Amino acid sequence: MSEVIPLEDLLRFIREDAPWGDVTTDAVVPDVTCRAVIRAKDHGVIAGLAEAQALFEHFGVTAHARTADGRPATPGEALLDLAGPARAILLVERTALNIIGRMSGIATQTREAVDVVQDVSPDVRVAATRKTAPGLRTLDKKAVVLGGGDPHRYTLSDMVLIKDNHLALVPLPEAIRRAKEQSLYRVIEVEVGAASDAIMAAGAGADIILLDNMTPGVVFETVQALIDRGLRERVVLEVSGNVAGGDLARYAATGIDVISMGALTHTVRNFDVSLDIVKGMSTVRIP
Repeated sequence: MSEVIPLEDLLRFIREDAPWGDVTTDAVVPDVTCRAVIRAKDHGVIAGLAEAQALFEHFGVTAHARTADGRPATPGEALLDLAGPARAILLVERTALNIIGRMSGIATQTREAVDVVQDVSPDVRVAATRKTAPGLRTLDKKAVVLGGGDPHRYTLSDMVLIKDNHLALVPLPEAIRRAKEQSLYRVIEVEVGAASDAIMAAGAGADIILLDNMTPGVVFETVQALIDRGLRERVVLEVSGNVAGGDLARYAATGIDVISMGALTHTVRNFDVSLDIVKGMSTVRIP
């Protein structure tokens, strides 16, 4: 996804951080221009530069990217050069760093998972889930894509995903039948917890079967059961639920198509970045 996040969505982060302005900067810093640089302080995959650049430029700061989103970075590497009103740079600083830090953390973790999986089976995809921070889903999903992962569905409106709580109310075959009756143009995914239910879902016409909270051994047995009944080629097989990093290679070797991981977006290790004013350059008074 190379989608540009709407500026209005980004500006709400500024409004959250400075609802009545930056009282410290407004009181202390005169109307001068300056230069600044954002640098990486970690190893990883960079994401969020486009969003940071858009915010700085909205407030009159010239922002020049020294690298691109989706590229690897090393500690000390310059990511973004800034020049413009010092007050604007300081206003946007923390929001920009938060965006880059979170998105780069997600992209980095995603790339690590993708590398593990593709070493075992290059055709298996690593996907995100809807376990994102409220209000940050578009950023989180974009970061997954920049890390080489699949965003999965963005909203409840995207596709049919019949889960355990749906099946507590409607039997599996009936749930699939009802979904198909509503529209032939929507993908239908069904979450199952046993091989017998996977077979039932494939026979009833599901497009994707989500094997939930199964061990790698049980996943392998389920895949084999579908193969034995001639049902494997009808469906995409997704694994999800407590998929730990140490098990990724084992899941990738079971014959499934997708591994979805909530941890990519709900347990984020922030990528460390900093913004530093270039001393000696903050001397030009704005008329």
